[in-house]
This record gives sequence, structure tokens and C-alpha cells, in this order.
Amino acid sequence: MNLNLQRNPSKSTVQLLRFTTCGSVDDGKSTLIGRLLFDSKAILEDQFQALKRAKLMLGDSEVNLANLTDGLRAEREQGITIDVAYRYFSTPKRKFIVADTPGHVQYTRNMVTGASTANLALILVDARKGVSEQTRRHSAIASLLGIPHLALCINKMDLVNFSRDIYENICQEFSAFHKKLEIKNVASIPMSALLGDNVVDNSKNMNWYKGQTLLSFLESVKISSNLNLDKPRFPVQWIIRPDCGSHNELRAFAGQIASGTFQIGDPIIALPSGRQSRIKNILMNNDYLKLAFAPMSISLVLEDEIDIGRGEIIVPKENMPHLSKEVEAMVCWMNETPLKIGRKYILKHTSRTTKTVIKDIKYRINIDSLKENQTQTLKLNEIGKVVLRTASPLIYDCYQDNRSLGSLIIIDEVTHETVGAGMLIDPQNSSLPPETSDYSI
Repeated sequence: MNLNLQRNPSKSTVQLLRFTTCGSVDDGKSTLIGRLLFDSKAILEDQFQALKRAKLMLGDSEVNLANLTDGLRAEREQGITIDVAYRYFSTPKRKFIVADTPGHVQYTRNMVTGASTANLALILVDARKGVSEQTRRHSAIASLLGIPHLALCINKMDLVNFSRDIYENICQEFSAFHKKLEIKNVASIPMSALLGDNVVDNSKNMNWYKGQTLLSFLESVKISSNLNLDKPRFPVQWIIRPDCGSHNELRAFAGQIASGTFQIGDPIIALPSGRQSRIKNILMNNDYLKLAFAPMSISLVLEDEIDIGRGEIIVPKENMPHLSKEVEAMVCWMNETPLKIGRKYILKHTSRTTKTVIKDIKYRINIDSLKENQTQTLKLNEIGKVVLRTASPLIYDCYQDNRSLGSLIIIDEVTHETVGAGMLIDPQNSSLPPETSDYSI
């Protein structure tokens, strides 16, 4: 890999944008993605032929572009999205990974899963109905997940005669709501996914709209600034000790850089052990690098023979993360068995797992009004602030600053199902009680 490219990620020739679709049932999320893929020439001939066969089998009068993402039989039969569907496509300007997420309230957990890695969210609104409960719900979740960019896609404009007044009224209504959220950049685009207006090509039916098409916005939105290059974090996933060849004395620590940059000579410390050394070499695909940055997968060779194992995190001595056995997190509950105070679980954070207990539930968020409601439990698809007590300390940054070190999942001890997903909160902005030994883990 070109070293100049590594030193400045923003100059990468082709960037990768991850985005997700959100909105109510029947707002046209799957149709929009199908239209985006079709009009940008991102589907193959055999895929188009499969759409034609599905048209004949289901008795549709036209090819249903939503079937490009609605792959489950139940989805096609009911005309809804149930599970998250991922699609990959590219243009000369950018590569894309899109997560088409369901709109039903009962599948909120699926929406959280699909949006958790996104740089941008498409919030679809039916022009006939305006801003709905799910519009507000998904926008609030996108804000909680730290998604910095949002495109308000006002769809089905063909069904309201491409009315400029209706478009502007919806924009004003949504603006009053999103000002309460932590979303940096919001763009509003009137469109018809069914007909293709303002998806890839400019609409001839809405000459009054002078903004970008959806594809143009996706290709131009600035995402390099979303990379956290200020907090170098390297979770160790594997220890490399070749026993033959020219590298038989090599001892390297392999993993993916979660955030920040590392270069030869940097003084580092491994947490939670506290062992210190300096970076001697950086290896990637048998090449030696002078510098590496997130999200590269590399191996670090240190100057000293120190004992570091899987689960430890290598960080610079002068830029330390938080370290605590008691943390607060915003948790989205994903299991039919409610989360309750005092319950024990397994917590997975970066490449580490540890036992944890629910020490307290501060509140549950009313996603529609953004109000905080007192509760003693979190039910399926609910989101709330939770205090966790862990058996071993977590090394973390708050989620808003660093997604990689700020996220966690909660696992049931018996079934080993993932029952919750959490976003860690900066302790400086929370009122954590002092550590006690009330709970044994």
C-alpha cells in the first residue's frame, strides 16, 4: 500500500461509505435501494432476470425493484422488510455498503444492528403522510448511534403531484424535531423511488428543486472527518510466533486498529496489564510500514519482550482511555426476556469478554418524545441508560468519540444469545455512584 495514502486517509482514491435506510413500513426503503442499484447500473443481468421471474411468479404488472433487497420469502409475500439486507455497489467516485433495515416497531433491534456501523442514514418519509412516529424513532436512534450525516428522503412525490408546498412543510416539521438531536449534517431530497426522480438522475417533474440527487449526495458527503485519528487504540486479537523460516524469532501482536494512528518509535502501554514498550516494526501483508491508521489490520512488533495477550489494548502512554469496572451505557434491549436489575450476563467489548451484572437502570428513553422515564426493566426493543458492574475493568472511550472502543454487546450466560447492544457514556458526563461490593460477579 502506498505510504502517502496511509498518511492521509482523506486522499484515498475511492472511499467506502456505509449507509442505512430507515423509516416506516411502506415508505419505499427497499424500492429506493433497488432503484439506486438499477439506475446506477450496479446489478448484473442474472439479477435482473431473477427479478423478471419473481414478477411472473408473484403476478406483478411491473418488475419490483424492492426484491433486490427483500430476499426472504416472507418479505416478498408480505411486501415488507423483516431482516437487515446488505448490498454492495460502487461508482467511479465511491464504494458503498447499504443496510436495508425494517420499518416495523417490532424489528427496532434489527434497525439498530444495521445502523450500528453506518456513516450516514437515509430517513424515508411518505410525502402523503409526513413525519411519522417511526420517522422520529429512527432519527433518534441514528443520533444515539452517533451517525453524523442524515438524508431526509421525502418519497412518493409522484402521489402528491410533485408539490413543492408539501415538500417544504415536511422539511419544516422534521427540522423542528432534528434540532433536538446530535446530527451534524441533514440534507432533504424530494423524490420518487418508483419512477426514479432525484434518485440517480435529476427530476424533470420537480424543476423547483435545485439540490443534489440522492446518488450525488452519497458520492460527495464528507466522511473522512468521521475517522477518529486522535485516539490511537489497538485491541490485540492474536499473538504471532512463527516457528520456522526467517521470522522464527518474531513475536508480533495482530489485530485491527480501532482508531487513531501508530508509527515506529511510538511509546505504548498495554492495558489493563500496564506493561510498557515502544513500537519497533509495523507489519501488513509481509510489508514493513512506517505508519498505520484505522481501520487497517496489522501486526505490531515491540522493542521489549513483554507479555501481552488477546483482549489487551495497546495505546499511547500520553493518550489514555478510561479504565473502570463500573460503567454507564445506553442499551438497546434485543431479547424477549426483559433486562432486570441484578441479572448477570456476559459482556463482550472489543476482543475481550467478561462477566457483568446490571447494577441499576437510570431511565428508559421515550423515543417519540425523547423524554426520560423511570423504570426497573427494559423490554424488547426499548432503549435506556444502564449501570454495569464488570468482573474485570473495561478499557474504553465514550461512544460518541470512538465507536470501536465505545460499543459493547450483552450475552445471555445460558443460551449465549446476544440480548443487548450498548453505547458507553463518558464518565465525565455522568453521575456514577462510587464503586461498591454490593454485587458479586
